[in-house]
Amino acid sequence: MTNDPIEHVVVLMLENSSFDRTLGGLSGVITDLCGVDLNSPRSNPDYPDSNSVILQTEIERTQVPLDLGHEFDDVTRQLESLSGFVVNFKQFQPKAPASEALQVMGYFGEKWLHTVHTLAKDFLICDHWFSSVPGPTWPNRFFVHSGTSLGHVDMPDGLFHPHIHLYDQPTIYQRLSEKEISWKIYFGDVPQSLAMVKQLEYLGNYHLMDKFYEDARGLAGEFPQYAFIEPNYFGANQNDGHPPTDLRYAEQLLAGIFNALRQNEALWKSTLLVLLFDEHGGFYDHLNPPATVPPDSNTRQFGFDRLGVRVPAVLISPWVDKGVNHTIFDHTSLLKYVCDKWGIEPLGARTAVANTFTDAIRSTPREDCISSVMPSALPENPEIVTRYLNSQQLALAGFTHHLEANIMKNVKADIVADRSKAMAGDFLAQSKAVSDRISDLLESPNLPTNPKLPGAT
Repeated sequence: MTNDPIEHVVVLMLENSSFDRTLGGLSGVITDLCGVDLNSPRSNPDYPDSNSVILQTEIERTQVPLDLGHEFDDVTRQLESLSGFVVNFKQFQPKAPASEALQVMGYFGEKWLHTVHTLAKDFLICDHWFSSVPGPTWPNRFFVHSGTSLGHVDMPDGLFHPHIHLYDQPTIYQRLSEKEISWKIYFGDVPQSLAMVKQLEYLGNYHLMDKFYEDARGLAGEFPQYAFIEPNYFGANQNDGHPPTDLRYAEQLLAGIFNALRQNEALWKSTLLVLLFDEHGGFYDHLNPPATVPPDSNTRQFGFDRLGVRVPAVLISPWVDKGVNHTIFDHTSLLKYVCDKWGIEPLGARTAVANTFTDAIRSTPREDCISSVMPSALPENPEIVTRYLNSQQLALAGFTHHLEANIMKNVKADIVADRSKAMAGDFLAQSKAVSDRISDLLESPNLPTNPKLPGAT
């Protein structure tokens, strides 16, 4: 790619929210936004009384007490004429109060997500960005890292078996390393990207979020050319946006990242920050996902010829105009941009034909960008509202146990046993056990140079 002024690409991928829910309510102030029709809100039939309907309405709280179904089978039912979202929720959570169905169809007005909405209004919204798979977190995150999920539309349910969950595809990080393009993954507690086995060869590129803020204060030329940020998935500091955690914690994370980049003028003037959500989390969106091409021949479980539900996406940089881009994108569009930018062969057939946002990059930087953003205030009395692990947390718990028991060397048996026992404890004990495993992994001097998951061929 020629004449691209972007020297640093920073990606923050949050969890589980649809476009209509997060950004659709801005259609009242952004006239060409493909969002919620505020004058004629859409609806879904209720359940079990299909003669009643649940309308899209503005929601007035940033915390959803119950998780929504978003596995492959759930999404398949939700997308039946785009009328299965409420039905699926009520079948997935049969004991939920009737009022909670409003959350499925709800959307945020301007006053609720101050950080996201402020940045969306000042930069470039991509209002046709779809998740890559009509399914849960792991397959969609694999697509943003590698352009494929190797045919997987599911994720481990707490038991990680390498014969089933072997993700050994090439990654964008491997390709960047081959090109000597600098990169880092900054994370809150447990980087899900390590589930791709080739990432275990690059543990030195993984850093806690404190390192991001330190690097952002330094010289722009020393900041990584590509940076991916994974939030806290666990514990009292969970800020990924996954229900039932309060979205204001994700707002705090986003504000901190933007402000850190913005306050370093040289870094700001050379950076594109991409805000993404991995998948819709079961929340309603009114657009039907379009057809696409499969990334490879792994189509036994699903043809991968249809994208997943539309998700929020915002390009944030002085090098983009404020407004709306209506091009159809999915997570491989990010890979397409990165591959074109640094002369990398596309990762899979989907990436090769994906639309990219190259044309959205200006030839001169804007001088009218906001100088900082204030997040919504955090709850005065924060509360852990769950005593169970969600599907993402269960998958990460199983994976980190596998790492500790089978990959890491010289881990004492009593430590492995104690952490296994902690998984029968409360939510915070479980969270600590999982994050402690990752801490030990990154500090381990005894990991093989070319680690292979047992059972890999």
